[in-house]
Amino acid sequence: MIKQLSLFLVLFSLAFSLSCSENKTTNSNAKPAATAEVKKGVAPIADSEVAVIDTDFGQVKIELYSNIAPKNVARFKELAKEGYYNGIAFHRINQSVIQAGNADTKPGAQPSVGKEGDSGKPNVDAEFSDIPYDTGIVGAARLGNDVNSANSQFFIMLKREKGFDNNYTVFGKVVEGMNTVMTISGVPREGEKPNPPVRIKSVTIQPK
Repeated sequence: MIKQLSLFLVLFSLAFSLSCSENKTTNSNAKPAATAEVKKGVAPIADSEVAVIDTDFGQVKIELYSNIAPKNVARFKELAKEGYYNGIAFHRINQSVIQAGNADTKPGAQPSVGKEGDSGKPNVDAEFSDIPYDTGIVGAARLGNDVNSANSQFFIMLKREKGFDNNYTVFGKVVEGMNTVMTISGVPREGEKPNPPVRIKSVTIQPK
């Protein structure tokens, strides 16, 4: 009787231990949410400051929407004021966008290991809205599939792309210099990479 009771206690203890172990493994492998909340029905309100991008092809002026994407606008302004974008190249151009903000494209930069170059600052959470991705819209690029991995890269839309809606953070729009954007989109390139590079001289934050 005592032996049977002891055996029962041993088996029960083993089963309980395995159960706890399985729960711990499941929790540690839990994946972050693949989507983010979408701000709906909020009209964009332009900030009192605009971003001015100077390039060899001309100037691009962007109004910024802090009421839609306060964290992403704050990061863009912060990097601009620090001079982060000065000398960076537009590293991706295709039929839909021109994209810049990769630190690896700066003259003399050493390529990042295992990821595209970013600012070195923490990533910024997604701030999705129902603003449609139309020509001239400025969005925050991600560094991977994680929606909360915006950092320093941004893109400017060349045309309407419904597939971008609710999937990337809108934080501004081109209000002057769309002709410059289109000129940049037509430069010679290898794949999506312009050759020779098209560089940003500076990005400044100025009063409207």
